Amino acid sequence: MILLSIDTSGPACSAALLADDRLLGEIVINSALTHSETIMPAVDELLSRENLTCADVDLFAVAAGPGSFTGVRIGVCAAKGMAHAAGKPCARVNSLAALAAGLPFVPGVVCPILDARREQVYCAAYRWTGAALPEKILPDAALPLTELLKALPENEIITFTGDGAAVHEARIRALLGERARFAPPHARVLRASSAAYWARLDSSCHMEARLLTPIYLRAPQAERERSEKATRAKLPSLIHI
Repeated sequence: MILLSIDTSGPACSAALLADDRLLGEIVINSALTHSETIMPAVDELLSRENLTCADVDLFAVAAGPGSFTGVRIGVCAAKGMAHAAGKPCARVNSLAALAAGLPFVPGVVCPILDARREQVYCAAYRWTGAALPEKILPDAALPLTELLKALPENEIITFTGDGAAVHEARIRALLGERARFAPPHARVLRASSAAYWARLDSSCHMEARLLTPIYLRAPQAERERSEKATRAKLPSLIHI
Protein backbone atom coordinates (compact mmCIF):
# COMPACT_ATOMS: atom_id res chain seq x y z
CA MET A 1 0.00 0.00 0.00
CA ILE A 2 1.28 3.47 -0.92
CA LEU A 3 0.34 5.99 1.77
CA LEU A 4 0.84 9.74 1.47
CA SER A 5 0.57 11.68 4.73
CA ILE A 6 0.60 15.45 5.29
CA ASP A 7 0.48 17.78 8.28
CA THR A 8 -0.04 21.55 8.28
CA SER A 9 -1.83 21.82 11.63
CA GLY A 10 1.02 23.47 13.57
CA PRO A 11 4.02 25.77 13.14
CA ALA A 12 5.85 23.23 10.94
CA CYS A 13 4.47 21.41 7.94
CA SER A 14 5.53 18.00 6.70
CA ALA A 15 4.79 15.30 4.15
CA ALA A 16 5.69 11.62 4.26
CA LEU A 17 5.45 8.79 1.75
CA LEU A 18 5.23 5.13 2.78
CA ALA A 19 5.14 1.83 0.95
CA ASP A 20 3.50 -0.55 3.43
CA ASP A 21 5.56 -0.07 6.62
CA ARG A 22 8.60 1.35 4.83
CA LEU A 23 9.17 5.10 5.04
CA LEU A 24 10.26 6.11 1.52
CA GLY A 25 10.81 9.75 2.39
CA GLU A 26 9.75 12.63 4.58
CA ILE A 27 10.07 16.40 4.30
CA VAL A 28 9.70 18.69 7.32
CA ILE A 29 9.64 22.46 6.81
CA ASN A 30 9.68 24.90 9.71
CA SER A 31 10.30 28.28 8.10
CA ALA A 32 8.68 31.66 7.59
CA LEU A 33 6.91 30.46 4.44
CA THR A 34 3.22 29.71 4.75
CA HIS A 35 2.00 26.13 4.62
CA SER A 36 -0.01 26.90 1.47
CA GLU A 37 3.30 27.71 -0.25
CA THR A 38 5.23 24.67 0.96
CA ILE A 39 3.03 21.61 1.34
CA MET A 40 2.25 20.81 -2.31
CA PRO A 41 5.87 21.30 -3.51
CA ALA A 42 6.91 18.89 -0.72
CA VAL A 43 4.31 16.35 -1.88
CA ASP A 44 5.42 16.73 -5.51
CA GLU A 45 9.07 16.19 -4.57
CA LEU A 46 8.35 13.03 -2.59
CA LEU A 47 6.24 11.52 -5.36
CA SER A 48 8.64 12.46 -8.16
CA ARG A 49 11.59 10.87 -6.33
CA GLU A 50 9.75 7.53 -6.53
CA ASN A 51 8.37 8.11 -10.05
CA LEU A 52 4.85 8.15 -8.62
CA THR A 53 1.81 10.38 -9.03
CA CYS A 54 -1.26 10.91 -6.84
CA ALA A 55 -3.00 8.23 -8.91
CA ASP A 56 -0.56 5.67 -7.46
CA VAL A 57 -1.39 6.54 -3.84
CA ASP A 58 -3.78 4.16 -2.07
CA LEU A 59 -4.50 6.24 1.04
CA PHE A 60 -4.17 9.96 1.79
CA ALA A 61 -3.65 10.69 5.50
CA VAL A 62 -3.79 14.10 7.13
CA ALA A 63 -3.31 15.42 10.65
CA ALA A 64 -6.77 16.99 10.75
CA GLY A 65 -6.48 18.96 13.99
CA PRO A 66 -6.78 20.31 16.51
CA GLY A 67 -4.29 23.05 15.76
CA SER A 68 -4.07 26.30 13.84
CA PHE A 69 -7.46 26.88 12.21
CA THR A 70 -5.89 28.09 8.96
CA GLY A 71 -3.27 25.35 8.97
CA VAL A 72 -5.80 22.61 9.63
CA ARG A 73 -7.98 23.82 6.75
CA ILE A 74 -4.99 23.89 4.38
CA GLY A 75 -4.06 20.29 5.17
CA VAL A 76 -7.61 18.94 5.08
CA CYS A 77 -8.38 20.67 1.79
CA ALA A 78 -5.13 19.43 0.23
CA ALA A 79 -5.69 15.81 1.29
CA LYS A 80 -9.34 15.93 0.32
CA GLY A 81 -8.57 17.38 -3.10
CA MET A 82 -5.85 14.85 -3.90
CA ALA A 83 -7.93 11.91 -2.69
CA HIS A 84 -11.03 13.04 -4.59
CA ALA A 85 -9.06 13.49 -7.81
CA ALA A 86 -7.48 10.04 -7.43
CA GLY A 87 -10.70 8.36 -6.32
CA LYS A 88 -9.01 7.07 -3.16
CA PRO A 89 -9.89 7.18 0.58
CA CYS A 90 -8.54 9.48 3.27
CA ALA A 91 -7.41 8.91 6.84
CA ARG A 92 -8.44 11.58 9.36
CA VAL A 93 -5.76 11.47 12.07
CA ASN A 94 -6.04 13.41 15.31
CA SER A 95 -3.02 15.72 15.65
CA LEU A 96 -2.73 15.06 19.40
CA ALA A 97 -2.76 11.30 18.79
CA ALA A 98 -0.05 11.66 16.14
CA LEU A 99 2.12 13.60 18.60
CA ALA A 100 1.72 10.84 21.18
CA ALA A 101 2.59 8.23 18.56
CA GLY A 102 5.81 10.14 17.95
CA LEU A 103 7.02 9.21 21.46
CA PRO A 104 6.70 5.41 21.36
CA PHE A 105 6.71 3.41 24.59
CA VAL A 106 7.57 6.35 26.85
CA PRO A 107 6.88 5.28 30.48
CA GLY A 108 4.21 7.05 32.46
CA VAL A 109 1.85 9.45 30.70
CA VAL A 110 2.37 11.26 27.40
CA CYS A 111 0.62 14.62 27.29
CA PRO A 112 0.55 16.37 23.90
CA ILE A 113 -0.29 20.06 24.23
CA LEU A 114 -0.74 22.66 21.52
CA ASP A 115 -0.85 26.36 22.26
CA ALA A 116 -4.46 27.48 21.74
CA ARG A 117 -3.82 31.10 22.85
CA ARG A 118 -6.18 32.90 25.21
CA GLU A 119 -4.30 31.13 28.05
CA GLN A 120 -5.54 27.74 26.83
CA VAL A 121 -4.05 24.58 25.34
CA TYR A 122 -5.43 21.87 23.09
CA CYS A 123 -4.60 18.71 24.98
CA ALA A 124 -5.15 15.03 25.69
CA ALA A 125 -3.24 12.33 27.58
CA TYR A 126 -2.08 8.89 26.49
CA ARG A 127 -0.45 5.85 28.00
CA TRP A 128 1.59 3.18 26.24
CA THR A 129 0.43 -0.24 27.40
CA GLY A 130 2.36 -2.54 25.06
CA ALA A 131 -0.09 -2.24 22.16
CA ALA A 132 0.94 -0.82 18.80
CA LEU A 133 -0.85 2.46 19.55
CA PRO A 134 -1.12 4.37 22.84
CA GLU A 135 -4.32 4.34 24.88
CA LYS A 136 -6.09 7.66 25.39
CA ILE A 137 -6.69 8.28 29.11
CA LEU A 138 -7.91 11.90 28.94
CA PRO A 139 -10.20 13.13 26.16
CA ASP A 140 -9.32 15.91 23.73
CA ALA A 141 -10.09 19.32 25.18
CA ALA A 142 -9.33 23.02 25.00
CA LEU A 143 -8.48 23.94 28.60
CA PRO A 144 -6.63 26.46 30.72
CA LEU A 145 -3.24 24.92 31.51
CA THR A 146 -3.97 24.71 35.25
CA GLU A 147 -7.14 22.68 34.62
CA LEU A 148 -5.21 20.22 32.47
CA LEU A 149 -2.52 19.75 35.11
CA LYS A 150 -5.15 19.07 37.78
CA ALA A 151 -6.77 16.42 35.57
CA LEU A 152 -3.55 14.46 34.95
CA PRO A 153 -2.86 11.31 37.00
CA GLU A 154 -1.09 11.98 40.29
CA ASN A 155 2.25 10.50 41.30
CA GLU A 156 3.24 9.65 37.74
CA ILE A 157 5.84 10.98 35.35
CA ILE A 158 4.22 13.17 32.68
CA THR A 159 6.07 13.73 29.40
CA PHE A 160 4.89 16.80 27.50
CA THR A 161 5.21 17.22 23.75
CA GLY A 162 3.88 19.57 21.07
CA ASP A 163 4.43 23.29 20.52
CA GLY A 164 2.68 24.10 23.81
CA ALA A 165 5.45 22.31 25.72
CA ALA A 166 7.95 25.08 24.98
CA VAL A 167 5.42 27.87 25.51
CA HIS A 168 4.38 26.63 28.95
CA GLU A 169 7.47 24.73 30.13
CA ALA A 170 8.42 27.09 32.95
CA ARG A 171 4.91 27.12 34.39
CA ILE A 172 4.54 23.35 34.12
CA ARG A 173 7.85 22.76 35.90
CA ALA A 174 6.82 25.16 38.66
CA LEU A 175 3.54 23.29 39.23
CA LEU A 176 4.60 19.66 38.69
CA GLY A 177 8.24 19.76 39.73
CA GLU A 178 10.22 16.58 39.01
CA ARG A 179 7.15 14.78 37.67
CA ALA A 180 7.33 16.91 34.51
CA ARG A 181 9.44 15.70 31.59
CA PHE A 182 9.69 17.28 28.15
CA ALA A 183 10.31 15.73 24.77
CA PRO A 184 13.44 17.13 23.07
CA PRO A 185 12.71 19.99 20.64
CA HIS A 186 12.92 17.86 17.48
CA ALA A 187 10.42 15.36 18.92
CA ARG A 188 7.88 18.06 19.81
CA VAL A 189 7.24 18.73 16.12
CA LEU A 190 4.30 16.81 14.71
CA ARG A 191 5.62 14.76 11.80
CA ALA A 192 3.60 13.46 8.89
CA SER A 193 5.25 10.06 9.38
CA SER A 194 3.66 9.80 12.84
CA ALA A 195 0.25 10.55 11.34
CA ALA A 196 0.96 7.91 8.69
CA TYR A 197 1.89 5.37 11.37
CA TRP A 198 -1.44 5.96 13.11
CA ALA A 199 -3.36 5.80 9.82
CA ARG A 200 -1.78 2.45 8.94
CA LEU A 201 -2.81 0.85 12.22
CA ASP A 202 -6.21 2.43 12.87
CA SER A 203 -8.63 1.72 10.03
CA SER A 204 -11.43 3.43 11.97
CA CYS A 205 -10.07 6.80 10.82
CA HIS A 206 -10.34 5.86 7.12
CA MET A 207 -13.16 7.45 5.14
CA GLU A 208 -14.29 8.65 1.74
CA ALA A 209 -12.74 11.94 0.68
CA ARG A 210 -16.11 13.72 0.72
CA LEU A 211 -16.51 12.93 4.43
CA LEU A 212 -13.16 14.37 5.52
CA THR A 213 -13.56 17.33 7.90
CA PRO A 214 -11.26 19.20 10.31
CA ILE A 215 -11.10 18.38 14.01
CA TYR A 216 -11.91 21.53 15.97
CA LEU A 217 -12.12 21.68 19.77
CA ARG A 218 -13.59 25.16 19.78
CA ALA A 219 -15.09 27.50 17.21
CA PRO A 220 -12.71 29.53 15.01
CA GLN A 221 -11.87 33.01 16.32
CA ALA A 222 -13.91 34.82 13.66
CA GLU A 223 -16.96 32.75 14.57
CA ARG A 224 -16.45 33.39 18.30
CA GLU A 225 -16.12 37.13 17.65
CA ARG A 226 -19.36 37.17 15.65
CA SER A 227 -21.12 35.33 18.45
CA GLU A 228 -19.76 37.74 21.09
CA LYS A 229 -20.78 40.72 18.95
CA ALA A 230 -24.29 39.33 18.54
CA THR A 231 -24.54 38.75 22.28
CA ARG A 232 -23.44 42.32 23.06
CA ALA A 233 -25.97 43.66 20.55
CA LYS A 234 -28.79 41.93 22.47
CA LEU A 235 -27.76 43.25 25.89
CA PRO A 236 -29.50 46.70 25.78
CA SER A 237 -32.88 45.15 24.96
CA LEU A 238 -32.46 42.56 27.67
CA ILE A 239 -31.59 45.23 30.24
CA HIS A 240 -34.57 47.34 29.14
CA ILE A 241 -36.90 44.40 29.70
